[in-house]
Amino acid sequence: MADREFDVIVIGAGPAGEVAAGRLVERGSKRVALIEQELVGGECSFYACMPSKALLRPQELLREAQRVPGIRVQDGLDAEAVLERRDEVIHNLDDAAQLPWLKERGIELIRGHGRLAGERRVEVDGDTLLARDAIIVAVGSGASMPPIPGLKEVGAWSNRELTTTREIPRRLVIIGGGVVGVEMAQAWRSLGSEVTVVEGLHRLVAREEPFVCEQIAETFAELGIAVHVGEQASAVAREGDEVVVTLQSGVEARADRVLVAVGRRPHTGDLGLETVGLQAGRSIEVDERMRVPGHDGLYAVGDVNGRALLTHMGKYQARLAVDDILGRPVELRLDGLRSPRVVFTDPQVAAVGHTAASAEEAGISTRVIDVETSGTAGASFVGRNAPGKTRFVVDQERDVLVGATFMGAEVCDFVQAATIAVVGEVPLSLLAHAVAPFPTRSELWLKFTEEYGL
Repeated sequence: MADREFDVIVIGAGPAGEVAAGRLVERGSKRVALIEQELVGGECSFYACMPSKALLRPQELLREAQRVPGIRVQDGLDAEAVLERRDEVIHNLDDAAQLPWLKERGIELIRGHGRLAGERRVEVDGDTLLARDAIIVAVGSGASMPPIPGLKEVGAWSNRELTTTREIPRRLVIIGGGVVGVEMAQAWRSLGSEVTVVEGLHRLVAREEPFVCEQIAETFAELGIAVHVGEQASAVAREGDEVVVTLQSGVEARADRVLVAVGRRPHTGDLGLETVGLQAGRSIEVDERMRVPGHDGLYAVGDVNGRALLTHMGKYQARLAVDDILGRPVELRLDGLRSPRVVFTDPQVAAVGHTAASAEEAGISTRVIDVETSGTAGASFVGRNAPGKTRFVVDQERDVLVGATFMGAEVCDFVQAATIAVVGEVPLSLLAHAVAPFPTRSELWLKFTEEYGL
């Protein structure tokens, strides 16, 4: 087949790739090829964000109902119905519903494994595509599997197996106490599994505020989830019908299934990076325009560049990359560990910007204001008496908010207001005029500004 030419070639049709392709057509009338070897919609839609939230929401709603006087909660969760709803959310691993959106925009979907084949060249299963303007790499990441002796032999699960299985393990050991680990621990405990979490660091969700870890650990204790922090799994072996996970201390955790949730690795092992002078198997370094330095017309967005492994940040980066391709001004305003983020446990955690510790490490002169998340009139109706604290981190020299962490019942949407304040560097004297309606839980902002002295 003769070489085919497009304005832009996007490798990877996950959320970042889809946003890039759509924006190129809608804002720049570009001819775009979108290459995907698996499901259009990517890891997030089918194996991560979406199915995990479908598994978490029922127990969250049940716990909220138990906090409201007058509601009789008797039967608990129907595990089979929860799994059926999960399957509905991920369309039974069928991406047909994603395709009309591409067709309406004239984006050409090419099924197959895309590899770079030199500057502005991509090979897809033997065919060569040429890019007039740019190539955007958006191939995402996969679960990391640590070199623990015996782990591979026992058939350990990654997020892909756990979020799509129809099996409810009687006993589940989770290696890794980060976001995926704690979310899946609570989800599968609610479905009836006995759960043990093993975390090598000295606290769960270690990048967040210490009080986040403390509250999650307390909640897990109430739910009967066993937690081992500060020691790693040293060996895994199968004994009959069960799997034995041995910790460094010699303690053994026995399970029917093991989930590994210790981080992610970029899908760059077979991407043809060596054809453009880059090293395979590593994250692709980019500048603030998402361009690969020294390679005109080559961009990398989403997990593959390693800057912020979050779906929404990949979508944001895709917008920046496209705007740069189209010759528009580009300014990266939020990145890395300061990105907005949510942990969908109950209580939830929603944060943006600095923690108190990271602000201090950055040399910022800070003042920290803590308020009880359930301390507003609005919390009489939502999240009544639910545990959780909210922390605001202020740059005292500039009088602007540089970080916020919300912990409590259903606080995931709280973080957007904080993100606006952080990104916009809104002076607190002005922020104090953003009146929170009564009686809503958004009066947390009123309590914050009053405590700050405004």
